[in-house]
Amino acid sequence: MDRMQVFSRNEINQIHDASMEILAETGLRFNSEETLDIFSRHGFKRDETKVFITEKDVQAALETTPSRFKVRARNPAHDVVIGEESFVLLPTAGAPYVVTYPGERRVATLDDYHVCCRLVQTSDQLDMVGHKMVEPMDLDPQTAHLDMIFASMVLCDKAYLGTAATREATSDSIEMAATAWGGEDNLKQQPVMAAIITASSPLKYAADESESIIDMARLRQPVVITNLVMAGTSGPISLPGLLALANAEILAGLVLSQLAGPGTPVVYGSISAPADMRTVISAVGAPEAVVLSSAIIQLARFYHLPCRTGGMLTNAHVPDAQAAAEGVLMMSTAVRNGANFILQACGQLGSYISMSFEKWLFDEEVCRMLRRVLTAMEITVDTIDIDTIKSVGSEGNYLTHPTTFEHCRNLYRPLLFTRDDYTDWYDNGAKQVFEVASEMLPERLAEYTKPPIDAGLEQTLREYITRRKKSISA
Repeated sequence: MDRMQVFSRNEINQIHDASMEILAETGLRFNSEETLDIFSRHGFKRDETKVFITEKDVQAALETTPSRFKVRARNPAHDVVIGEESFVLLPTAGAPYVVTYPGERRVATLDDYHVCCRLVQTSDQLDMVGHKMVEPMDLDPQTAHLDMIFASMVLCDKAYLGTAATREATSDSIEMAATAWGGEDNLKQQPVMAAIITASSPLKYAADESESIIDMARLRQPVVITNLVMAGTSGPISLPGLLALANAEILAGLVLSQLAGPGTPVVYGSISAPADMRTVISAVGAPEAVVLSSAIIQLARFYHLPCRTGGMLTNAHVPDAQAAAEGVLMMSTAVRNGANFILQACGQLGSYISMSFEKWLFDEEVCRMLRRVLTAMEITVDTIDIDTIKSVGSEGNYLTHPTTFEHCRNLYRPLLFTRDDYTDWYDNGAKQVFEVASEMLPERLAEYTKPPIDAGLEQTLREYITRRKKSISA
C-alpha cells in the first residue's frame, strides 16, 4: 500500500474540469503577436491578448503529443528515452553562486560551468547535460548562453538541453544544433536537444516563452513546458486550486506546441511550491512541494505525457542535514512516483540561488541508491535456492558458502557513504560525508577526458559564437 495520496478518477476529473473552465472562461494571456496570430488562424476565440481554449482543443493537442520519445546524443551510446517507464536525471540549473566546502559563497564563473560539464560527462547517474548549470557572472548576460551551449556540446557527448531563455537564445540553440546534426531538415527527423519553457504565472506566457515554443515545435524539438506556481503569491494558497491553475498553464503551452508543430514531444512539468509567508521565497523543501510533485506526476499520467519535476531540492544554504533531508524526500518521491525528467537531481542549494560541487557528489550517491531501490528482485527457483538453505541448516553459516562468494558483489556498495565501524571511522579522521565529498572532488575531475569531436565541427561552432557575440554587441 502506498501511503501517499493517490488521486481517485473523480478527483483527477475535478482538477481537469476546473482547468478546462479556466482555459475556456478566463483564458491565458499571450504577449506575442505571432503567437496570437497562430491561435487566430486556427479559429481560437480571442479578447485582445487573451486566448480561450476549449476542452476539444486540448484533446486534439493530446492526440498528437507522444507519450515517449528519444533524444539523440552526439555519442549514440548516450541516447536517452523519456516517457512512460523511462526517466532521465539532469543536474542543477540557474545558480549564480557556488557554495564551497564548508560553507563560503562566491559568484559562479564559466570555469565552474566547465567543471559541471566534466562532472556530467564522468557521472554514472546523470543522463543529460543541463543548461545554465551555473549562471556565469563573469560573462556578458546577453551572450553567456553561447559559451554554455558550446561547452555542453563540446565538453560532453551526452544528450543536452538547449535554452529558451529568450527567443534569440532559442534561435542560437537551434542554429548550433543544426550545425552539429546536418541542418534543420535533419532536426525535424529526430530530437537532438530539449529546452525548458516556463509559463509566467498566473495565466500568461511572455513573448519569448511562447515564441520559443513555436520555434522549437517547428523543428519538432522537445519542449519541457513547466511552471513554478507559488502558493499564496503567483497562485492560490489552496493546493487543489494551485493544481488547477498550473494544469491550465501547462496545457495551454502544449496546445500551442501542437499548433506550431504537430507531433512535437512535450514534457508536462511543474516545480510548484508554497511561498514562505515570512520571506516570500519559494519553499522548495517544504512537504507541500513534495505533495505537489506527486500530484503533478499523476496529472501527467492522466494525460499520457512524460512528466518533469524537481529532484534534490532544498532551501538549505550549505550542504548539511537539512539539504540532505529535504532533497531525499523530494527526489525519492519523484523517482518512485514515476517522474520522467528530473532536473536539479544533483547540486542544488538555497532555493535555486546557489549550488555545491560537494553536494553534487552526495546527490549522485542518493541517485545511485534510488536506482538500486528500483531494481526488481528476480524471484525464481534458482534465486530462492532452497537447496543452499537446506544444506546450511541451523548449524552452518553463509559467510564462507560458495554462493556468498559468487554473488556478494551484487550487493550495493556506496562510493561516498561510510560503513566502517566507529573505531575505524574515527581513526581514519572521523570525516563527515561532505568532507569526504570535498576530498573526492579532485579525484573525480581527474577522471575526465574530453570526448572525441570532429575538429571541423568544433571550429565551426566556435566561429559561430564569435560571430554572434560581435553581432549582439554591435
